Amino acid sequence: MLKKRIESFKYAFAGIGHFVKSEPNVIIHLFAGVIATGMGFYFGISKMEWCLVVFAIGSVLTAEAFNTAIEYLTDLVSPDYHVLAGKTKDVAAGAVLISAIAAAIIGVIIFLPKILSLIEGGN
Repeated sequence: MLKKRIESFKYAFAGIGHFVKSEPNVIIHLFAGVIATGMGFYFGISKMEWCLVVFAIGSVLTAEAFNTAIEYLTDLVSPDYHVLAGKTKDVAAGAVLISAIAAAIIGVIIFLPKILSLIEGGN
């Protein structure tokens, strides 16, 4: 039983590796996450703000991973064009956009006042 649990982690990490290597948008999301993390350290954000930032980063990456999985599965079951396959992919991509917009809003709420305060303090 323990061996199967360990193997499941091995497959999950292999999936993450494939996801990061094969999807260009993941690099963009990871870059944004690194920037947000750096800003969090720079501004010394609170524990609650860290929770929101980490949740936002995780949500975007999770949405992108589900989108990728849905695209693979859709291509498998519908290799030829089908209107419903196209709609499926569009809705999955839309879910990524929704999560990215929500993450950006969280970033603005947390970091914009700190950036403005820094700018005002610099004058």
